[in-house]
Amino acid sequence: MKEERINNNVVIFEEGGSLAFGTDAYLLSAFIKKSSGSVCELGAGSGVISLLCLAKGKFKSAVCVEVQEKMAEICRVNAEKNGFEREISVISSDMRDLPADMNGTFDVVFSNPPYMKMTSGKLSVSNADVACRHEAHGTIGDFCKTAARLLKFGGLFYAVYRPDRMAELMAYCKAQGLAVKVATLVYPTVSHEPCAVLIRAKKGASDGMKASRPLIMYASKENMTDAGFTDEMKNIYESGDFDDVFR
Repeated sequence: MKEERINNNVVIFEEGGSLAFGTDAYLLSAFIKKSSGSVCELGAGSGVISLLCLAKGKFKSAVCVEVQEKMAEICRVNAEKNGFEREISVISSDMRDLPADMNGTFDVVFSNPPYMKMTSGKLSVSNADVACRHEAHGTIGDFCKTAARLLKFGGLFYAVYRPDRMAELMAYCKAQGLAVKVATLVYPTVSHEPCAVLIRAKKGASDGMKASRPLIMYASKENMTDAGFTDEMKNIYESGDFDDVFR
């Protein structure tokens, strides 16, 4: 395992050969609103999103579901290393196999699911990397279906996904009774096409979505580094929280 400090509060250990956390995970952790209720992360990987949220005081605790046993163990290690061993409960299971007694028990469910279909792109030689990038253990429809059955009525589902599959994400949410209430497109610069979409959906809510103004990460394409962040992106990284305009 390799260790990486991602801010002053959180240290992450990651398995070699697995997909390292990136900007998408950080943005999702900032996009999620504070909740005093019960929380579940689907496809938790190393647990970075839950850890970031806990470090910012957004949750009291979280259940992390991860299908890969090695990654689930790393999630447990990360929880312990960051002092959240009591706050994080790790379940090593395919999300589709979670027991029925978990249905309707969560106020918040969130996920940074695999973006690529098994028929898309070149598969990695690493099984861990395939599981992180491709829908080897569930499609976006499966993630929406599982989130819907785990949530209480009125519960919230958060996800970050690829813009080119945004129509699928929203269609599956609607099919499962998850009304998308906010969608935010993320652009590298004003000259680029969007690279991610963040959504918040509510179980059992009526239709009616707010498309927020876009989030632009870098001021120019000539300096796409942390030093080139826009003021809004700097604020998100420093505070770990989105402005309510975006969510």
